[in-house]
Amino acid sequence: MAAGNLPPEAQEKLEELQDLQETAQQVAVQKNEAENRLTETKNALEELEEIDEETAMYREVGELLVETDYDEAQSDLEETKDNLEIRVETLEKQEERVQEQFEELQEELEEMLGGMGGGGPMGGGMGGPGAGGA
Repeated sequence: MAAGNLPPEAQEKLEELQDLQETAQQVAVQKNEAENRLTETKNALEELEEIDEETAMYREVGELLVETDYDEAQSDLEETKDNLEIRVETLEKQEERVQEQFEELQEELEEMLGGMGGGGPMGGGMGGPGAGGA
């Protein structure tokens, strides 16, 4: 059965599923970016521990490199690390919520289509937004 032949309620659920799948992909990308930045920040903090506190240091400000001191660099990196840890945690929770919504919606759609025979347009299950690995 083609998606165009679905009852309006089922078509609406299918569109919601597709929207949730897009949302899940966006959240996964944001989480991946935040995790990468967090790793880079932790690495920078570890490197900072190996550097003499009197060593000249610079940080990027837009297109410029601006001189900074050890304490300021460490403080900025710690703050960035804390913020990124919170961001990753928030995105993980959002990912879980989207996955739960996806599964609920998928069940509703399957129930709707169950009485119609043929198993619907899902072809035996699309897998959740997390399907396919990270």
